[in-house]
Amino acid sequence: MKDTVRKFVLKNALDFKGSVNPKAILGLILRSSPEFKKDFQKLNKEIESCIADIKDKDLKDIKKELEKLDPNLLKEKKKEVPKGPLKPLRNAEKGKVVVRIAPSPSGALHIGHAYGSSLNALYAQMYNGKFILRIEDTNPENIYSGAYKLIEEDAQWLTNNNVSQVIIQSERLETYYKHAKTLVDKENAYVCTCDADTWREMKNNGEACACRSLPIKEQQDRYQKMFKGFAEGEAVLRLKTDIKHKNPAMRDFGLMRINDHLHPKTKKASRVWPLMVLSVAIDDHELGVTHVLNGKDHADNAKKETMIMELLGWKAPEYQHWGRINFEGFTLSTSKTRIAIEQNEYTGWDDVRLPFLPALRKRGYQSGAFQKFSSEIGLSLTDKTVSVEEFWKMINAFNKDIIEPTSNRYFFVEAPVKVTIKNAPEKEVKIDLHQEDKKRGARTLQGKGKILIQKKDRKDLVEKRTHRLMDYCNFEVKGEGETFSSQDYEDYKNAENKGKIIHWLPDSNDLINVEIIMGDNSRLQGKGESGLKNVKEGDIVQFERFAFARLDKKEKNKLVFWYLHK
Repeated sequence: MKDTVRKFVLKNALDFKGSVNPKAILGLILRSSPEFKKDFQKLNKEIESCIADIKDKDLKDIKKELEKLDPNLLKEKKKEVPKGPLKPLRNAEKGKVVVRIAPSPSGALHIGHAYGSSLNALYAQMYNGKFILRIEDTNPENIYSGAYKLIEEDAQWLTNNNVSQVIIQSERLETYYKHAKTLVDKENAYVCTCDADTWREMKNNGEACACRSLPIKEQQDRYQKMFKGFAEGEAVLRLKTDIKHKNPAMRDFGLMRINDHLHPKTKKASRVWPLMVLSVAIDDHELGVTHVLNGKDHADNAKKETMIMELLGWKAPEYQHWGRINFEGFTLSTSKTRIAIEQNEYTGWDDVRLPFLPALRKRGYQSGAFQKFSSEIGLSLTDKTVSVEEFWKMINAFNKDIIEPTSNRYFFVEAPVKVTIKNAPEKEVKIDLHQEDKKRGARTLQGKGKILIQKKDRKDLVEKRTHRLMDYCNFEVKGEGETFSSQDYEDYKNAENKGKIIHWLPDSNDLINVEIIMGDNSRLQGKGESGLKNVKEGDIVQFERFAFARLDKKEKNKLVFWYLHK
């Protein structure tokens, strides 16, 4: 029992960087050795005893001991990011599935877009199909010109550069005009010049307006007059449907409107703009979209688009919806964020405080983390509320799985203070760049007794206890200051009054000035070990006992990192 408990406690501690979960360990032991169930109390006591024994054990020593006890437990399963429990799509064939996302260019994509975009991309990958990015810019009043580039960059990043095609709707106006004219010519659409409030009241009462029954020649003339003749707001192209449909939203809904607002791409060349249901129906058909996956708030739009397609003799795609995801505690409005950026409340879409993809990419989040999140939630109609804490807990865990195997470790000492460890030996301390990947090599710190530690660590050093400088030596705090006691970790481990294990830096001239920009835009200042000079801009490192961070830029006298997560 002792050996079995020991190896699973060591394994759990190694997997979670020293943090252990007794319940998880118990479950692993009983799956491995169910015969221990008959002595449950003894088993629990053994687990508690073993956890207490390894509490302050260094991870390198934990790994060495586990290697002796059961090397098979060290064999890591290959991580695949992402492959989650995606349900099959209806009527989907391998190699023939075409999906799309269709954001409007009002700003950069945010975490809400990341879910839908990743889910569609995963299904395209699952069926070896196509993933289309369609930028829906047919509302000239709500366009941010920089969004075209931002959205394409975000979509390519989220999908690992698997965007098959990029479509911009304002470049397809003639196509929409052609099919709209077909609807008019077939007497399936009419141009309505009624006062908006009057028409809305009639629609709600299930009454047709006079425009609906005008002869086809009059309708054709009115349609041409929309392009040159009618003023903005005077005319709307509507689809003829059942004016008494049980759902008022389905009654003679709009297809096109006049808008003279300056468009960033077409300027003033275009004034007749398709409403979303018309442009979407036409594009989905012409681009061969087989499956439309989006929120259930688009369910009515799906019915409208199907009506349009049927009148044009086309087959509608399969529509499957997901429930509303309420990201509680986030500000995800692109229009409000754009105003805040224009008013200099934020430095841009990549401001560290924003839950928008340019900022999250810059911090060091990986697309696979968002893909995994989308895969875990899947295509479900159930509404969900995701709090800030819950969301980041999941995303950070998924992200850590991806970056941890490739992130080198370093020491960063915030607000450093000088400490002299009396009688400490001069020693060249070699520390692995990565505890799990020895091939990455090691960095070297010169231990000479004179060191730098964090100000807050200095305050926490309790007298008459044995403290340890990681990989260097043990010391005690006495009345006259800090005094060397021994070098071996085992001495610290077996000490009756164990204190803290802390990281440190030599008090030398080759240290690097480091600034870390935190998630709230505050700054941490401190020193980093000299090996940081080899880190390249964009690299993610793990500052031991602190967090992961991404090197944003190398300045003349310091390295500026962005905080990622613990």
